[in-house]
Amino acid sequence: MPSASVSSAASFRPAYLALLESGELHAGAEKAREHLTSCDLCARYCRVNRLKTTAGAVCRTGERAVVHSYGPHHGEEDPLRGWNGSGTIFFSWCNLRCVFCQNWDISQKGEGREVGNEELAGMMLKLQGMGCHNINFVSPSHVVAQIIAALAIAAEKGLHLPLVYNTGGYDSPEALALLDGIIDIYMPDMKYGDSETAHRYSHVRNYWKVNQAAVKEMHRQVGDLVIDASGLARRGLLVRHLVLPEDLANTDKVLAFLADRVSPDTYLNIMDQYHPSYRADEHPPFDRPITRQEYCRALDAARAHGLRRLDARASLRLRVW
Repeated sequence: MPSASVSSAASFRPAYLALLESGELHAGAEKAREHLTSCDLCARYCRVNRLKTTAGAVCRTGERAVVHSYGPHHGEEDPLRGWNGSGTIFFSWCNLRCVFCQNWDISQKGEGREVGNEELAGMMLKLQGMGCHNINFVSPSHVVAQIIAALAIAAEKGLHLPLVYNTGGYDSPEALALLDGIIDIYMPDMKYGDSETAHRYSHVRNYWKVNQAAVKEMHRQVGDLVIDASGLARRGLLVRHLVLPEDLANTDKVLAFLADRVSPDTYLNIMDQYHPSYRADEHPPFDRPITRQEYCRALDAARAHGLRRLDARASLRLRVW
């Protein structure tokens, strides 16, 4: 599997430290906070003043982020988890409404508690102290402003890990502009290759158009995934695509887009772990797992499009099935 690399982990310096030194990181935090007054930080454009209310906001999140949990995660892709784990922070609520969500207690019920920016910064520093290789923001689209504010605090106190933006892929250009020069590793989902299916099963409009634009902008900012000599991701784009029953994800269209309009060197995790969850039983064929044949067709399609940087576990699963 070809990969770009840098000489060593020691040579890496996260992008946000330059912004901290110039004063732009704190200025960016203030600018991001202003967006909360008429929120455009995801592609729903609810325009709610989240500093005053959550009424009308699909994310149901106000001035303070809601966190479900945080800690080292050893189930992420190999270049993220390394040997000490990826330092994940799971944010509650979500800007998507996927009927098959496997973390629905977090995304739809909002289990968790509100935290201020100082506490969120402390979580980042604790994860660094545990030896995690990165800070992995899970479902961050609706808390971009809170993340940047907390990062400014954490960076002043010595945070120096790469940041992973682990998103469902329904991100606004306004949010991504705020994150330019801050995020080191973008990890978006590409859930569907058409907007009609996305509307039916995730209750969002224009997903395919929004998702394509977001992924292209993420790649413009950080390029192809860079993996250092120790096997750790340092900077770049890592895309996740979950294979769905009866090809409801329109996998071939997603793969063609990545190969032709982003980069054939895109690092891609084609995921096989779909299983019925949440309200999936109400929406056949989501009421069944995918088959081996469906997954193998997705891998074959990726190779046919010239996408060779597949997460190593994809080929391992194929061998053991």
